[in-house]
Amino acid sequence: MTATAPRPLGRQRQIRDVVFVDGVRTPFGRAGDKGIYHGTRADDLVVKCIRDLLRRNPSLPPERVDEVAVAATTQTGDQGLTIGRTAALLAGLPQSVPGYAIDRMCAGAMTAVTTTAGSIAFGAYDVAIAGGVEHMGNHPMGAGADPNPRFLSERIVDPAALNMGNTAENLHDRFPAITRERADRYAAASQAKLAAAYGAERIQPDLVPVAARRPGEGWAVRTADEPPRPGTTEADLASLRTPFRAHGRVTAGNSAGLNDGASAALLASSDAARELGLPVKMRLVSYAFAGVEPQVMGIGPVPATEKALAQAGLDIGDIGLFEINEAFAVQVLSFLDHFGIPDDDPRVNPYGGAIAVGHPLASSGVRLMTQLARQFAEDHTVRFGLTTMCIGLGMGGTVIWENPHHADYGKDA
Repeated sequence: MTATAPRPLGRQRQIRDVVFVDGVRTPFGRAGDKGIYHGTRADDLVVKCIRDLLRRNPSLPPERVDEVAVAATTQTGDQGLTIGRTAALLAGLPQSVPGYAIDRMCAGAMTAVTTTAGSIAFGAYDVAIAGGVEHMGNHPMGAGADPNPRFLSERIVDPAALNMGNTAENLHDRFPAITRERADRYAAASQAKLAAAYGAERIQPDLVPVAARRPGEGWAVRTADEPPRPGTTEADLASLRTPFRAHGRVTAGNSAGLNDGASAALLASSDAARELGLPVKMRLVSYAFAGVEPQVMGIGPVPATEKALAQAGLDIGDIGLFEINEAFAVQVLSFLDHFGIPDDDPRVNPYGGAIAVGHPLASSGVRLMTQLARQFAEDHTVRFGLTTMCIGLGMGGTVIWENPHHADYGKDA
């Protein structure tokens, strides 16, 4: 037999730059029958975000959207039925636009972004919408879950790993220098920074107004987050009880609450953004996810960040802005201590964080990105920033972004 040359496998692929075009979210509400979204469907919240992305970016033909990825931690009821596809249809996108659902607990929206971004970089898509939704009033955390008994019988995880508050107390145990007083001080600062950001109109431009009606009440247009408690002091927080452990250190005041909300981002290849006249707010540099012991899941952002920095060829000193999800104050403080960053470093969560604004689980990743993009636009001296978060069952996720307004943008991409 004579050897034959292998046939070419189609056009040669090159990794393409992925850019963050735009991001929006609904105002976040408090979960429960007194919250602003009691009686509102979860899928309707994310549909609002998708529609607003299209409204804000009129040069994008809807048929050019190649994929819609939407995350939810509890994928049942109004958060089920392959919510990426159903949300795309409900938002009025053409039936030719596919969609799918994602679950990586708190990092759902972050994973929706990184997954679709990987496909854009590979050349499978040009434009994608990625986001997340969590209606914790309709779907309380862990509702309907059926953990395999082997987790406990074979000691695969500590029982405390199945309760996020317990994992935060475990983190306090591991790092005794992170006292309750220090956590409360950080939490009060988060409330103050969010209040200042609201006062400077830095949050409102990326909020999608939502008309909602609670049972027994009339309709109202929600235009602001419900969870913040401006004016909160350390003294106020010191009086709160510790629900997860007697004489513990984790309270409702130094933790994120139970919340409802949705978010969505528009991603594109740099070429497609240029072709369609879409703005570029950030360029994706690298991303990484990492696993840790489930019983101290809050430390997850540390190895994830180390991996993402190594992939990018960067050092922590190269990062000029940090958007860290504040599931618990102790989780953020453990990250800062590891990297030698002061608790009050102005680069960290300049607009406050989830302790103040809320944390509707799978939607929070895009909130971090949207806030970082606005900070990039305000400060052109910062070249790189990151978004990072801890993830239930012992994981962390980090995405590093580049500021398109920086003088050296893209020079060594």
